[in-house]
Amino acid sequence: MKLFIILGALNALLSVALGAFGAHGLEKTVEPKYLEIWKTGVHYQMFHAVGLLVIGILLGKVPASSLLSWSGWMMFIGIILFSGSLYILTVTKISVLGAITPLGGVAFLVAWVLVIIAAVKYL
Repeated sequence: MKLFIILGALNALLSVALGAFGAHGLEKTVEPKYLEIWKTGVHYQMFHAVGLLVIGILLGKVPASSLLSWSGWMMFIGIILFSGSLYILTVTKISVLGAITPLGGVAFLVAWVLVIIAAVKYL
């Protein structure tokens, strides 16, 4: 429970910091196409940081739920793979990194499906 709240808050913090960096530090150094890619990473990181916070709170109600724990880990992995690959792609322009991004998207989808199942089963 506590771990996912900490991970959620940490990722929200990083999302704000990386968003500010993108808006002020990258704006004049990368092409607009790449700046949009960066923004997508920031948005998805923030959405899923909130998801991690929600999972942490739900685990306070359903502490034995392995479904929610797996969901939290899938969201965290999704942030690393999805947003992380977009950040690296933006600064390096190594397009092959775009192949990693969908794996993060799949992790996000699995995480949300697990939340749905846990809600049906436990709440």
